[in-house]
Amino acid sequence: MFERIRDLWVNDIGIDLGTMNTLVWVAGQGVVLDEPSYVAINADTNKVRAVGAEAKRMMAMTAERIQVIRPVRDGVIANAEVSDEMLRSFIRKVSGRFKIMRPRVLIAVPSGITEVGVRTVKESAVSAGARAVRLVEEPFASALGAGLPVEEPDSNMIVDIGGGTTEVAVISLGCIVAGSSLPCGGDAMDSAIIAYVQKKHQLQIGPRTAEQIKIQIGSAYPLPEVLTMEIKGLDMSHTGDRLPRAVTVNSDEIREALADPVANIIRSIRKTIDACPPEIAGRLVDNGITMAGGGSLLRGLPKLLTENTGLPASLGKEPLRSVVNGTGILLQNARQLFNQPQNSLIGHGTRE
Repeated sequence: MFERIRDLWVNDIGIDLGTMNTLVWVAGQGVVLDEPSYVAINADTNKVRAVGAEAKRMMAMTAERIQVIRPVRDGVIANAEVSDEMLRSFIRKVSGRFKIMRPRVLIAVPSGITEVGVRTVKESAVSAGARAVRLVEEPFASALGAGLPVEEPDSNMIVDIGGGTTEVAVISLGCIVAGSSLPCGGDAMDSAIIAYVQKKHQLQIGPRTAEQIKIQIGSAYPLPEVLTMEIKGLDMSHTGDRLPRAVTVNSDEIREALADPVANIIRSIRKTIDACPPEIAGRLVDNGITMAGGGSLLRGLPKLLTENTGLPASLGKEPLRSVVNGTGILLQNARQLFNQPQNSLIGHGTRE
């Protein structure tokens, strides 16, 4: 009875703490926050000026001594102090004014996270205001959110391509049977485009331009029609002063630029399949590969995965929200979830 009464005064919150974006799910409301994982700090006073979308917009405000930081790198917390501030801001924003007790929080973390990383995430969440913290492996949450029957005696493969990492896992009976966490995702794709444009066109561009290129004309497989895009940056072809210049790039060039990160993802998938027991791997012929995360939206990627693995590949339900939706599904049984040992990592199983 006490637990039921207490639940009226506390929010249960699920968090997808991503390299590029942080999404928050709140019990009874669904996904209520989707903000860039950025924090803007005044370099003179060391005080936080803005968090999320507002902080990202301040990236170019160097004249005002604004330092914009991304506290999450490759899916893990790289700057604990700044991460505390970001989480505190997001939790306050979604908790509501009428809840008396601090929220219970479920956070999705990369499957390759270390024990030190686990402690850092938990300490950061507690510092940000969480009363109790539990962690779930990202690919397990993503599979749940994508609509896969993870508790069934079958095998299902999830490939979640986020900003900092690609999470690959084969799941059966509620556990990850085989998996890998690759530090290669949307950031790596953007970096590959920056390097390619500088090498081929002697033009320096920034991450935001690279991301726009990837979204507008990027592909993993040849397109029926070649797409083009004009981009602007700094001319690197001459020594001395660098001046603005515009060039036109096409989708064939960008596919070439993305070849290495895409190949790394494919190798990780093949390695994970190879690590599965034969009976579990055999079931993937029927069930195929389910894709999630922003990187999965790259044109032609499902087709390329099918060609390289022999398995049908398709996008799961709400690929950009699969992880946070998965935390929401788990939080439907919040009482059982938070009665589990604090050191347990949901979805963790025996890997081959």
